[in-house]
Amino acid sequence: MDLERLLTDRLTPAFAAVAGEPVAPTVRRSPRADFQSDAALALARRLGRPPREIARAVLDHAVLDDVCAVAEVSGPGFVNLTLADGALAGMVAALAGDERLGVPVTGEPETVVVDYSGPNVAKEMHVGHLRSTVIGDAAVRVLGWLGHRVVRVNHLGDWGTPFGMLIAHLVDLGEAEAAQELSIGDLDGFYRAARSKFDADPAFRERARQRVVALQGGDPETRRLWRLLVGQSQRYFLTVYELLDVTLTGEDFRGESAYNDRLGAVVTDLDRLGLLTDSAGATCVFPPGFVGRDGVGLPLIVRKGDGGYGYPATDLAALRQRVDELGATRLLYVVGLPQRQHFAMVFAVAGQAGWLRPPVRAEHLGFGSVLGPDGRMLRSRAGGSVKLVDLLTEAVTRATALARTRNPDLDEAAAAEIGRAVGIGAVKYADLATDRTRDYVLDWERMLALDGNTAPYLQYAYTRTRSVLRRAGAVPGAATVVLPGTPAERALAVELLGFAGVVHEVARTAQFHHLAGYLHRLATRFSTFYERCPVLRADGELRASRLLLTDLTGRTLRQGLDLLGIRTLDRM
Repeated sequence: MDLERLLTDRLTPAFAAVAGEPVAPTVRRSPRADFQSDAALALARRLGRPPREIARAVLDHAVLDDVCAVAEVSGPGFVNLTLADGALAGMVAALAGDERLGVPVTGEPETVVVDYSGPNVAKEMHVGHLRSTVIGDAAVRVLGWLGHRVVRVNHLGDWGTPFGMLIAHLVDLGEAEAAQELSIGDLDGFYRAARSKFDADPAFRERARQRVVALQGGDPETRRLWRLLVGQSQRYFLTVYELLDVTLTGEDFRGESAYNDRLGAVVTDLDRLGLLTDSAGATCVFPPGFVGRDGVGLPLIVRKGDGGYGYPATDLAALRQRVDELGATRLLYVVGLPQRQHFAMVFAVAGQAGWLRPPVRAEHLGFGSVLGPDGRMLRSRAGGSVKLVDLLTEAVTRATALARTRNPDLDEAAAAEIGRAVGIGAVKYADLATDRTRDYVLDWERMLALDGNTAPYLQYAYTRTRSVLRRAGAVPGAATVVLPGTPAERALAVELLGFAGVVHEVARTAQFHHLAGYLHRLATRFSTFYERCPVLRADGELRASRLLLTDLTGRTLRQGLDLLGIRTLDRM
C-alpha cells in the first residue's frame, strides 16, 4: 500500500476539475497532519485565484471520506489530510499479511543493464571503486526485487597499449612468479614494476610495443599470456566483491576487449549516416549542443589519428550490443561525475545514429568522491590511493573490536560475524545515505556509531524487534491493529505505510539516500514507540497489535537494508 500514491490518485481528478487541466498534487508528509498538498499555491498564479479558494474547491471535488478523518485547508492554501483511524488500521493489517510489504512486482518488467564497478586488469581496486560498486549493486537489488530482468555488467579495463608492457613484464618474471604476485593482490606493485621498466629500459620498451602488435594481431601465445593476466586479476577482484558482499560474479565480467570486433561497424555505420568528420587527423562526431569555452563544438573521437579506437567507440559498441542483443530498454552507467560530459556525448551520438531511441533510455548515475578528514581526496599515509580491500578490512576490524567491547562474552565466531556485518554495512550505508552526486567524508567514529543515521543504528533497531518477538514467544498471525493508540503507535503505523512509495521512487531515480533516510525515520519512530508503548506488558488485543507493529517494523527494516546490500543480525 502506497499511501502517497493513494492520496495522489484521489486528489488528481479534483485538481484537474478545478484547473481544467492535469495538475500534479505533490502529496508529501506534513508536520501538521499526516499528509499535505501545496499544489494550490502554484496553481493560484496560473488561474489568478486565491490559493485558499482553489484548495477549498479541490476538497469539494475530492473523494476522501473513506480514507481521511480530516481534510481541510490550512495556512495560505495547503490541503492537509489526516487519515481515518479505521482506514489506517486496516491498511497496516493488510500490510502485515503481505510478504512483499505492500510493494507489488511490476506489471511492466523491463530489461535493465547496470554497468558498474569496472576495475582495470593488473591494477588494484581502490577506494575510488567503492561508490560505483555499492551504488550499482543497490540498483541491481532494487530493480530485481521489483521484478525487472537485471543484467549486471562489470566493464573491465582489459585492453589497450599498457598490456604490451604488462605482458612483457610477465614474461620477464616468469608465469609462476607473476601468478603468485597477482594472486596475493599486489596488482599495483606488478603494474608499477612494469611501468618503471618501460620508462627506464629502451629494450624493454621495444619488447612491450611488439607485444601490443602481437596482442592486437591475435598472436596465440601473446593472447594466452594476456588471458593469464586477466584471469588472475578477475580472481582477485572476486575476493574483494565477496568481502564487500555484493552480487557481482565471474559471469558478470565483460571487458573492453569483448567489443573489439564491433568497433569497425560503429565507424562504418556512423560514416554511412553522414555523422563523421575528420578533425586533426582523427575521425569524430560533433553532437549538437556540446561546445568548449571558446564556443567551438566539442568532438567525440571514435577513431584516433593512428587508426586506433578509444573509449567512445567502445562505449558506443557496448550500447548497441546491450540494446540489440540483450533487449535492454534502460541502461544505467554507474561512473563518477567527472565522466558526465563523456556519457552525455556518447548518448547524444547514439541518439543521432538511431541506436538510442524510445522506449530505450540511457542514464549516467554519476557520483562524488570519498574524502578524508581533511576534506580532500582520501589517501593512504604514503599519499597514494587507499586500497579498497584495506579499507574494508579496517572497517571489519574496528566493528569487531566494538562488538567485543560491548559484549566481552562473545565467542570468536559470533564476534567475527557481527564485525563483518556491522563493518561492511557501515561502509556501504555511509555511501548510500549520502546524495550520490555529493562528496562525503569517511569518518569511522560517525559511521560505526549506534545512534544517528548509520547502519549500526538500523541494524540494532532490527535486532531489538527480534528480541521483543523472541521474548513474546510468538508473532500474531492475523492480529487487529488497535488505533487510535498513542501518538507513537500512530506515527509508526503511518511510517510503515510509506515503504512502497520510497522503493518505487528509488527505482526511478536511483537516489538511494531517500531509502536510507526512510529506514532511519522508521527506526527512529520505532525507538519512540518502544520507549512509550509497553509491548510485552500490554494485554490481549493491544499486546497483539503492538507485537504486529514490532514484527512489521523488523520485516521492513530487514527488507530495506537488504535492498541496500546490508546484512541484518538477530543478535548484536
